[in-house]
Amino acid sequence: MLHRVLVTDNLSAAGLKVLEENPEIELVIKTDPKLTVAQLREELHEADGIVIRSDTKLTEEVLEGQTRLKAIVRAGVGVDNINIPAATRQGIVVMNTPAGNTVSTAEHTIAMIMALSRNIAPAAASMREGKWERKLFTGTQLAGKSIGVIGLGRVGLAVAQRALGLEMKVLGYDPFISNERAQEFGVELYRDVDALIPHCDYITIHTPLTDETRGIINAARIAKMRKGVRIINCARGGIVDEAALADAVESGHVAGAALDVFVQEPPKENRLTSLPGILATPHLGASTDEAQELVAVEASEIIAAFLTRNEVRHAVNMAPVSASEMEGMKKYIDLSHRLGLVLSQQTRGEGIRSAEVQYRGDAASKHTRLLTSAFTAGLLSGALGDRINIVNANMLAEERGVPISVETSQKAGDFSTMIIAEVTTDQGTLRVGGTMFGREYLRLVLLDDFQLDSYLDGTLLIYRHKDVPGLIGAVGTTLGKHQINIAHMALGRENDKPGGDSVAVINLDSLPDEKVFEELRTHPNVTDVEIVQLPPAGAPLPWLGL
Repeated sequence: MLHRVLVTDNLSAAGLKVLEENPEIELVIKTDPKLTVAQLREELHEADGIVIRSDTKLTEEVLEGQTRLKAIVRAGVGVDNINIPAATRQGIVVMNTPAGNTVSTAEHTIAMIMALSRNIAPAAASMREGKWERKLFTGTQLAGKSIGVIGLGRVGLAVAQRALGLEMKVLGYDPFISNERAQEFGVELYRDVDALIPHCDYITIHTPLTDETRGIINAARIAKMRKGVRIINCARGGIVDEAALADAVESGHVAGAALDVFVQEPPKENRLTSLPGILATPHLGASTDEAQELVAVEASEIIAAFLTRNEVRHAVNMAPVSASEMEGMKKYIDLSHRLGLVLSQQTRGEGIRSAEVQYRGDAASKHTRLLTSAFTAGLLSGALGDRINIVNANMLAEERGVPISVETSQKAGDFSTMIIAEVTTDQGTLRVGGTMFGREYLRLVLLDDFQLDSYLDGTLLIYRHKDVPGLIGAVGTTLGKHQINIAHMALGRENDKPGGDSVAVINLDSLPDEKVFEELRTHPNVTDVEIVQLPPAGAPLPWLGL
């Protein structure tokens, strides 16, 4: 089966070649003319994946109802042209290429800093006019100056390295980087932007555009900066408050600013870009031949690996998983999902208040975030059906007010691996536990307080009863009378003592009709009968969304 990949923005020939030469990929290029919103929606209905740059806007309107689309890959770092919540809600993985343009963006940042400091642009313009104005364009040297790097990701650290090479003192802010990592790069680390900015001669920002970073450089913070500070933004438009920056440049508090990105591109009004202290370029950070080819090739490799090998690389809305890791996790994912399915069908019609998943032994060492997403996808499948997968499961659970808590323990207990899931509903609490025998066989070994050993596939007839002689024979007779064959049977007794409450799980070769249930329920010692339907053993995992 071919996986259809749509490309709607210009990619380098090297990137397209990766997709063209993959025998499992059908490449569809729609770059000229530019697609309308309606046309883009229609094309996506027939696509398994899409590769874009910054021109294509994947809005909520475009993504709504895209049931076939599985993955979006942005050839570049910024994903603000993609509605991430909408993609996640639809179960679509969003991935980017953070490494491909790192060097080009870092070099452009340094070039902007140097050009700004030495008045390169106005001096060159003056020379073109036939003038010789040496005194007018006296600059400032970088050696010995302090530069604050806000955001110490790939690009931020690459800028820091180059600034150190220019003999600058590098200060940095990042809420996630460790002290050891910052020290390794020679960065004096701050955990508070407001504590950092008063000490800087230059400030450069290298963060994504989020609700937290929008306007991170604003009028209040500019007022706290040194007089004569220079500000550089080669990351995303909107991180710097453009009106506040223009005011500060006009007042002389900010000596100058170098901007490669803007809130609106191209900018409509030119107040900021026309100021003498502003050096502006038209979003050139990644505009080198090398960067364009690297991000295109990387994007093509990412979409191909995802569609053909289930590899999730550089995802922004789910945990990344390598192809080898995914292969080793499939049985654990399948087990988690099946336990969710069991609970989903046992709690049908009951309001789910919360759920807890415990990972013990080998399972605790796996990618438990992914396993929990698989469990949640199973748990909510009764209400949401095919709409839910491991990409959107956690978001949809949160939207429905169903908290999913996780507990891990490396201690193995009775089994080398064990996953226990407990759900609290309006009617009470239900618990299931599963394990693996060998590397292939999934087992249900815990049902509420009962220990048993049942196959975790196909049609499961679960009946609760009093442990009395003759009951198993009566159930078997009823099933036989209706031509229902028993494949396997497992029993669990309260405290493993005769005569008390018990449960049985029978794997059937076919689904009984309502007459069978009615007959079983008439037995005086049967207290409850229910059916759980699971995928066959070894069935594919289309619900993964991969």
